[in-house]
Amino acid sequence: MSTTEVSTSQDVFDVPAFINSRHIGAVQYGIVILCGLMMFLDGFDTQAISYMAPLIAKEWGLSREVLGPIFSSALTGLMVGYLLLSPLSDRFGHRRLIIISTVTFALLTLITVLATSVTELIALRFVTGIALGATIPSAVALTTEYSPKRLQATFVLAIYSGFSLGFVAAGGLAAWIIPAHGWRSVLWIGAIAPLALAVFVFIFLPESLDFLVRTNAKPESIWRVVRGFDSALPNQGPRVFTTEVEEKRSTVGSLFQSDRTLGTLVLWLVFGLNLADFYALQSWLPTILTNLGDPLNTIALATSLTTIGGIVAALVIGPAMDRLGPYRSLATVYFAGVVFVALLGLAVSAPPWVLRIAAFCAGFCISGGQKSVIALAAIFYPAPIRSTGVGWALGIGRLGGIGGPLLIGVLLAYQFSAASLFYAAAVPMLLAGILVMLLGVKYKTP
Repeated sequence: MSTTEVSTSQDVFDVPAFINSRHIGAVQYGIVILCGLMMFLDGFDTQAISYMAPLIAKEWGLSREVLGPIFSSALTGLMVGYLLLSPLSDRFGHRRLIIISTVTFALLTLITVLATSVTELIALRFVTGIALGATIPSAVALTTEYSPKRLQATFVLAIYSGFSLGFVAAGGLAAWIIPAHGWRSVLWIGAIAPLALAVFVFIFLPESLDFLVRTNAKPESIWRVVRGFDSALPNQGPRVFTTEVEEKRSTVGSLFQSDRTLGTLVLWLVFGLNLADFYALQSWLPTILTNLGDPLNTIALATSLTTIGGIVAALVIGPAMDRLGPYRSLATVYFAGVVFVALLGLAVSAPPWVLRIAAFCAGFCISGGQKSVIALAAIFYPAPIRSTGVGWALGIGRLGGIGGPLLIGVLLAYQFSAASLFYAAAVPMLLAGILVMLLGVKYKTP
């Protein structure tokens, strides 16, 4: 007898057991596609400003120094959104917060078209980042909840690949549309796309079953969502539903309960180490290669290959985490990253084809590791506090993302060679691998 039949006949329905027992269907694929598109818009927005900024500076007569705050304003807003708004998703529902945040993000981007000063632009980019920071943890949490345990890491890495694809798409679109229609045309597209996505989210994205059960929603409402998995289920469902774990409330303090204190702190540190390397590589690799005299096409291709490596990594690491265990798999990626990041230091003075291979492999481990540690956080925290856990890990990790590029700048000021910079960048990978391995020992997970 199936899990569904047992649960229904006894008038008690185990929601996680039901999801784990089902084959993947249209509901799960729809959630992955919609959440992946949200990540795509995040990556697009993050990178598009880099292509608009030079034209904004020229039109408004700005110096290059002013561009820094413009670049960082949205990233700072992201951190605020991760820390302050992600707990609202666990408290008020993932679907609701995703819709509100997506519409807000779209409207703010639309208003940015009308900006006429640096102050206005920085302020609008900041609040736009906050809206995005509220959306991403909710999307990760909802994807994880509706994925059977055997595919949770795979699906989380799949949606987070959307970020990298958006990163790449921003460059292609900007190169095509800005010369013909100006930098504001990118903002128009960046506003219309999330508005259209919000319509599909409203129609097709289900609310979290865990949230509905915890908030004592009407049994008919919960059963309506369950029947979306299989219309052959009876019209009349059970009256009692059970969910993954009982939590009195979803607050940041819950991240430190039930023997999660060490895991939470270590995850924050791993996020920071990984993001330090990620943003250091993205920010400084073009400059380092330029200083070494590499041609523009070599620089562009090597930088792109770090992003492509992260996309390919999602196809490999996600299934490995599900089949071999999340801690063991991620630790292996980080230890491999030590080797490949160090080899990148040697490859900067090697023939171009060696540099390309090294850049791809380094991106595989750094960008792939970033996606994978998000999946690890989503698996580590129970459903009632998953959005809070992922959001705070991302938010605290941003401190590493800020510090990594700054540290490389300091090392350059002390005349470190290009090779030495990459040797130094291998150290965070080593520390992250050791920490993840120790987490696996602590929580007795392969």
